Amino acid sequence: MSLMSSLYIGVSGLGASQNSLNTTAHNLANVNSPGYVRQQVLQQDSTYIKWGVTHLSSLQTGLGTDIATVRQVRDMFLDKAYRQETGRQGFYEVQYQAVEEVEGMLGETEGVAFQNSLNDLWTSLQELSKTPGQIEARASLVQNAQSFLERAGIIQNQLKEYQVNLNKQITDKVDRINDIADRINTLNGEISANECNGVEHANDLRDERNNLLDELGQIISITYKEKPNGVVTVSAEGVQLVSETGTYKMGTAKVSDSSPLLKPVWPGYNDTDVFNLDRPTSTQDNTDIGSLKGLLVSRGNGTANYTDMLRSPEDYNTNINTSVIMTVQAQFDQLIHGVVTAINDVLSPNKTVTDPLSGTSITVLDKDKAPVGMDPNYTMGEGLFNRKTVDRYRPITAAEAATYGLPADTMVYNEEDPSDTYSLFTLSQIEINKNIKSNYSLIPLSSNARTGEVDVKAAEALASIWKTPFATLSPNSLTKSTFKDYYTAFIGDLATRGEQLKGISDNQATLTGNIDNQRQQVSGVSSDEELTNLIKYQHAYNASSRYINVINEMLEHVINTLGR
Repeated sequence: MSLMSSLYIGVSGLGASQNSLNTTAHNLANVNSPGYVRQQVLQQDSTYIKWGVTHLSSLQTGLGTDIATVRQVRDMFLDKAYRQETGRQGFYEVQYQAVEEVEGMLGETEGVAFQNSLNDLWTSLQELSKTPGQIEARASLVQNAQSFLERAGIIQNQLKEYQVNLNKQITDKVDRINDIADRINTLNGEISANECNGVEHANDLRDERNNLLDELGQIISITYKEKPNGVVTVSAEGVQLVSETGTYKMGTAKVSDSSPLLKPVWPGYNDTDVFNLDRPTSTQDNTDIGSLKGLLVSRGNGTANYTDMLRSPEDYNTNINTSVIMTVQAQFDQLIHGVVTAINDVLSPNKTVTDPLSGTSITVLDKDKAPVGMDPNYTMGEGLFNRKTVDRYRPITAAEAATYGLPADTMVYNEEDPSDTYSLFTLSQIEINKNIKSNYSLIPLSSNARTGEVDVKAAEALASIWKTPFATLSPNSLTKSTFKDYYTAFIGDLATRGEQLKGISDNQATLTGNIDNQRQQVSGVSSDEELTNLIKYQHAYNASSRYINVINEMLEHVINTLGR
């Protein structure tokens, strides 16, 4: 080997050591940078010169060392697990936040509890049943009934507003997904351009792209694949989001023409829904991933009321019980409906009359059992609560009177029709009877014998309302509860749901933390290790420098000797 070749070997050692020192310094400078992945220099032998062959082997001389690559130290399996599990954490975390919001609306954790309004109404009913003739007791009932409705209405409006306000969070997350997709697409181009020579690795750009994939995995369920040219393609919920050539944006659309609620869609795929919410939530099937989906599940796709409690258990579990807000709306409205109709049915009782020939029936005011008011006209059929646009009764038609054999002055009850919201005793349609509100003496608690005496049975029935079971908490339950027990179970069910969601979310946080710790053990920068490398490469650099000095002295000696 010539001295000039030996000099080249020393120079290659200087270059390799210098590049290694630069990489080590870069690692140390980013030791506290979030998302930074440790870079590692891999050195390899340079080319060899073959100068002979023996019967045992080739005779060759190496020309020094080269940098094979500067690689990122990552574990792609840990990356995939982290992105999946952090997405699952986001799914349950946003639902727990929804439970906390609803609990705050009900005021059971702080503020004015709705239970106080319920107890005040019950106290007024008890007092009125004891002294039904006192105007003060009647006034107290009307006032507390008004407060009861107002407080319930506030809660209902807050639930609706919260549903609509979630639109902002949904659109923000959709916008962020699109921003991330655009940035990944840009980084794909930059990484591909930088690495096209097959020598350099755009590691810092790759760090940024991986951090974006981490964030995207928390928002929505993703799959991704890196191509040989360094480009990463990404799919979200099974639909391509980032391709090799561009991005497919996500958008939002109304759940229905009459609904203010929004849902994520794919504009490029005929506004197809991003999520199939009909599929049951399952960790096994990975259908519980992404904070965006968690928002949609907790919000639901509409406003629920007590009629939704009449669904079959399967239908209820699929369409109502999955949503925190819709479950609360349905259960809460059932409580209000139960209280309102129970009081009305005591003050203005009905009976069903059936035609034996056709088998059809109608519901009418039961004048034999109905108490009357204290007013001079002995008014009958007034309920404490009315629907805003539908009267409690209507006059019977001549045909109905003939069919059912009823007097012409019979009052027919306007039935509740689940398909017509205005006919329902649901929160949005209930108000205090305006006649009673202006004249407390119209509250019917006097005997219909018109003697001025109290209707004892009506008073006792009014007092026993709170002790009578009226409904189950859900179609999945068979045991009916009283109003007090129902509300206790209602709050307990919400709290239990919150604890379950919090427990899952906390477990996921622990799991993702453990996975991230494992990632950091692989890809994180250890200052001690890097300082050790720094010393190692400094010594290697010094060794190469001294080697060059020796070769230089030898070369100088040869030249001087030949010159003599």
